[in-house]
Amino acid sequence: MAKFTYEEMKQHLDNWVAANRLAGEKGEGWDKMPDFYTEDAVYSWNYGPDYEFVARGHQQLRDWAFGSEMAGLDGWRYPYIRTLIDPEKGEIVVFWRQQAPENDPATGKPYEILGTGGSWFRYAGNGKWSWQRDWFDLGNASSCFIKMMENKHLSDGMLARMERQAQGLPPGWVKLQEFDWLATIENPEDM
Repeated sequence: MAKFTYEEMKQHLDNWVAANRLAGEKGEGWDKMPDFYTEDAVYSWNYGPDYEFVARGHQQLRDWAFGSEMAGLDGWRYPYIRTLIDPEKGEIVVFWRQQAPENDPATGKPYEILGTGGSWFRYAGNGKWSWQRDWFDLGNASSCFIKMMENKHLSDGMLARMERQAQGLPPGWVKLQEFDWLATIENPEDM
């Protein structure tokens, strides 16, 4: 017997994607995104060989994951290109792209962080995620932002964010050895 129905999980994902898309387009509304998560949700991603980003609970999700980590990304789009839903495990995996609102003069197309980007969600029922793990290609992200900087296409918000990051670790960043993301998964041996 399935843990949740496919339809329930798909509806929650559709609602989340719509709110995420609207927040990205308008550059506001990110503060409402934690409403899609349980009070004790964990949201994390890797930042290369030394660091992880980790937010726990609504306040850290609001302030860090959808606050300081989204600063400077106004107008960016994250089109979803593939979705896999497992109602038995209550998990969803999505693959997405990352596209800037500015066009690269060399191609005439939006700057894009190449490589594979995605999210792995654990659905807790009642329209809430309990866990999210993102991945993206950090080398390609760096390359994209360097190219945007060279072409003077980085937003003021992103320039300010980079300046803050140069001053020290941003909130939510932890040393890689201080966070075992596999320990946040129920029954990792079932993967």
